[in-house]
Amino acid sequence: MKLHIKIEQDEAGYYVAEVPALPGCLSQGKTYEEALTNIKEAIEGWIEAMESKQPFDLARLVEVAV
Repeated sequence: MKLHIKIEQDEAGYYVAEVPALPGCLSQGKTYEEALTNIKEAIEGWIEAMESKQPFDLARLVEVAV
């Protein structure tokens, strides 16, 4: 899966990472690399949490490439 990630440095010097396609999926790190590692973990957690809220009926899923 490919997602766009927005990483910006805040006024305290931390790097804040956000995934616009996944509402509320945020993370941060002291370095750019740490923020990138942390947002990958946050994405995995976000997907796991969303799937647990409403299990998918695999017979009704359709994969679309854009």
